[in-house]
Amino acid sequence: MLRFLSHPKEKSRAPSGSNRMGLDPTPAAPIYADDEEVRGLCDLYSPEPTSCAHVRDLADVLLELRKITDEQYGRLRREAIGKPGLDPTTWFLKEGIVGPNDVLEAKARLNGLEFRRLSPEEVDKEVFKKLELDFIKRSSIVPVRVEGNLLHVATGEPTNIFALEDVKRQTGMDVRAHVCPPEDIAAVCEALHEEPVGEVLDDIINDLTEVEVVQDTDEVGEDLEKMAGQSPVIKFVNYLISNAVHEGASDIHIEPKEKETRIRYRIDGVLFDAMQAPQKMHPAIVSRIKIMANLDISERRVPQDGKVAARVGGRSIDLRISVLPTNHGEKTVIRILDSRSITRGIENVGMEPEVSKVFREQVALPHGILLVTGPTGSGKSTTLYSALGEMDGKTLNISTVEDPIEYELETCNQVQVNEKTGLTFAAALRSLLRQDPDIIMVGEIRDNETARIAVQAALTGHLVLSTLHTNDAATSVTRLVNIGIEPYLIAASLNAAVAQRLVRRICPKCKKPFNVPDHMRKYIEKAGGDPNQIIHGAGCDACRGSGYVGRAGIFELLVIDDKFRDMIHTDTSVSNMRRAFRESGRDTLFDDGIKKIIQGTTTLEEVLRVTEMYGTTEDEEFTENLH
Repeated sequence: MLRFLSHPKEKSRAPSGSNRMGLDPTPAAPIYADDEEVRGLCDLYSPEPTSCAHVRDLADVLLELRKITDEQYGRLRREAIGKPGLDPTTWFLKEGIVGPNDVLEAKARLNGLEFRRLSPEEVDKEVFKKLELDFIKRSSIVPVRVEGNLLHVATGEPTNIFALEDVKRQTGMDVRAHVCPPEDIAAVCEALHEEPVGEVLDDIINDLTEVEVVQDTDEVGEDLEKMAGQSPVIKFVNYLISNAVHEGASDIHIEPKEKETRIRYRIDGVLFDAMQAPQKMHPAIVSRIKIMANLDISERRVPQDGKVAARVGGRSIDLRISVLPTNHGEKTVIRILDSRSITRGIENVGMEPEVSKVFREQVALPHGILLVTGPTGSGKSTTLYSALGEMDGKTLNISTVEDPIEYELETCNQVQVNEKTGLTFAAALRSLLRQDPDIIMVGEIRDNETARIAVQAALTGHLVLSTLHTNDAATSVTRLVNIGIEPYLIAASLNAAVAQRLVRRICPKCKKPFNVPDHMRKYIEKAGGDPNQIIHGAGCDACRGSGYVGRAGIFELLVIDDKFRDMIHTDTSVSNMRRAFRESGRDTLFDDGIKKIIQGTTTLEEVLRVTEMYGTTEDEEFTENLH
């Protein structure tokens, strides 16, 4: 047994480090009865230097997901040495390395949960009613669907286990959660909690008819402003916008006719009749929209353009307003720009893996020109924004010249073209070259001057991204020649061209097998598909009877290699460039569309609609057989 002997009072030790009055600053050790025995025990139980086992945290998960680089991970760990308790979430967000959704995805994986986006269409309306709306908003948990006694929920706060237990208690069901962004939950709440559309619209229309109508005179500015400020008009315009966002519309068309005002939504690239309003209320509706966009409500003889920042369904959206005089009044078109469409990343725009891989390689090049081509509304800007969003804005100077700026990116310096002040594409691009840029995005190459400056920028060590209106990728070379750029400059500066179209996705709620016509089966088989496994949408309430919900991209990618460069020097005709592209073995838009059909993404009719319309269906026999 070990026995400790106390020091006599007269020999008590001074505090550690004290040297006053001749006291020994070294602390005295306790005195043991058996010194040898104790020394052996001390050697046996002496503690090793303190070392904390590393616990897997958010930074480790972000690295696993490749949201951060090894260098960024190491920098966090080095800073954490001098700052105990440093929160990786706060640090990464403050440094602008990752976004809130990246952090949320990492938290989900850290807690063993799945992260995915949630749309109102995925939520069962009856299941949604199992929890009170206030509780859903407060706890950021929304019921999605039921399987037996299992309730599937989506949460925006994966660490709030108490809220999940509360859901289990309230519903008396087992709960399985996945994680989604809080703005998705807000959008679901707003979409599913609204009163029935018919009742709301009828009430608003009835109120509109009671508004006093002014006569069509030249001096109606004050009266129109008064009308536009009345509650029924405000409600109606707000309803138009919010309902369009919920329906997934990209544009709202407000068209004055002789007896009524027709309102149509463009959904998935196709216009649908949405509702009608009294024709006599058209001036008040347009004036309300003008007031929102800070336009002149008294001027109804010339076109006007403006923009509005709005918040719908818990998320911010931008509205582009265009007003055009017609024979029955001012036609108004509202373009809805939702920033969520550019946060999906390159992997989610619809590119096949091999195309996505080559496209990423082109985006990573230090200099040259990368063109994205296609008609208006084919998703060119979304593809370019997705590429810019994946670039390292911390170490690169990224600048854009746009008309207009469709989406705001934190990592870019964006310039708005203003023709009235002389700030054209060419002028802005010329000034940007004096701003030490690494990457330049030009909204569109429209003329010789802009194209020439873009080529010069590419030749002097800058990466230039831009769009061009051509039917396919190969034609982009011919278009640059027609604009006035010498072939030798194109051969030296152009890296690649991507052509794209948007096709509508098959509605998942009404998809069913489709009997492919005999004369078309060989094209499916040639692409490696089974003609008996092809599907299409029959039409249901969820897709407004169209058989389609949402859109996906089809692509063709032309990479300018040595063979193409030699060809550009000799013959840049459309037929020659298209023939060379087919000989390169890469998929055309039509080929990529057939792959999307085999995957069950879209239908034969959709692929032919977007390829035949612009003359990009390469197989003439296919087209002839179809008709």
